[in-house]
Amino acid sequence: MKPKSLLALALCATLALTGCGSGASGPDPVKLLVFGAPEELGAYRTLIEAYQDARPGERVQLIEASDRKDLLARLATSVAGGAPPDVFLMNYRFYGQFAAKGVVEPLDQRIAGSTLDPADYHPVAMDAFKWEGAQLCLPQNVSSLAVYYNRTLFTRYGVPEPKAGWTWNDLVGTATAMTRDARGLVIKGTEAEGAARLPAVHGLGVEPSIIRLAPLVWSNGGEIVDDPVKPTRLALDSPAAREALKNLIDLRQAYGVVPSDAEVEAEDDESRFLNGRLAMLMTSRRATTNFRTITGFEWDVAPMPVYRQPVGVLHSDAYCMTTGSKNKDAAWRFMEYAMSADGQRIIAATGRTVPSHIEVSRSPAFLDPDQPPRNSQVFLDAIPTVRALPTVSTWPEIEDLSYGILENAIHRGDRLDDVIRELDVKSRPMFARGEHG
Repeated sequence: MKPKSLLALALCATLALTGCGSGASGPDPVKLLVFGAPEELGAYRTLIEAYQDARPGERVQLIEASDRKDLLARLATSVAGGAPPDVFLMNYRFYGQFAAKGVVEPLDQRIAGSTLDPADYHPVAMDAFKWEGAQLCLPQNVSSLAVYYNRTLFTRYGVPEPKAGWTWNDLVGTATAMTRDARGLVIKGTEAEGAARLPAVHGLGVEPSIIRLAPLVWSNGGEIVDDPVKPTRLALDSPAAREALKNLIDLRQAYGVVPSDAEVEAEDDESRFLNGRLAMLMTSRRATTNFRTITGFEWDVAPMPVYRQPVGVLHSDAYCMTTGSKNKDAAWRFMEYAMSADGQRIIAATGRTVPSHIEVSRSPAFLDPDQPPRNSQVFLDAIPTVRALPTVSTWPEIEDLSYGILENAIHRGDRLDDVIRELDVKSRPMFARGEHG
């Protein structure tokens, strides 16, 4: 090889981002970091393709994390290394740790000079991404929890479908009636009592997490933390919170309607629902994209059960720009498109989101009667009742800690007082280290 050719190769290696040797030209692509199931990632690829078709010359590169922990780790590592993505998608419960470190670019000035109007979006989602009064991220969705249920199984067993206004006791009764053995007979009682008749269908699946517990506590008149703005501790020792927590534990320990720890390890609740072995699943809108692949049965959604009053818990993800981005103008153009009515219609059509754009959320793009769930209105009806969990930089640690403790409580039957004490003692140092928006 001639020396001149060697020099050319060296230049190409050094200037790879310019497209040397590949025929590529133009600006660097906007790097978008997201995570999700394959169906969810497909939704973002669809959005990117539409954006690039609408804006010739613009390019977006999708960076796919395997799960939430991988996304957080990738973002932290890339920021520390000086090469962060331009835009990342993150839930309001987790972005505080990056906001507190100045990783997230404030957007108020860009919004002021944009065609985007904050009044077009559901306020509860916009407010969740404000830090020290500044709008840091733009929320793409305003989801909440709902109860997904297998309509075909309900019809087969002659059990009334869940409906608006149902209570926690109604949920327990329905889950009990839907917990069946291989012959289709109801299984009642604890794991020990029903050991000879293992469920072929479980009545309910629910994650042992704070975000599942929160709306139940709130609905019963309790609180999750002592101060929603600047929390210093969990507040699960009140009578209302204790009752909701005990009832959650009793789903396994007293009624045996949720899968055991071993069963969940073998097959997670979402897969169990997909495979027709779970009658109901308490989860957020993001499951819809995956569930639309179901062909073997009909399914729909019902609102959350009520204690004293309906209360939902906010599930919202937003597009955030990194302060270290070297491509901020292009990143903003993509964010504007993703947040526009056109962009939100694209993601809504996949089933992934309850659009934060008010008009789109009320349109056929979201309420399409030809696509399951038929009762998507459930998510819109919940919005006026939705509350956000605290935005504190250490909240991810608090959630991870509480998950393990609540999981043990549900599957081992730990004493309620011990559970509440352990949650309080172990989380207080995390609250003390936390920074607030």
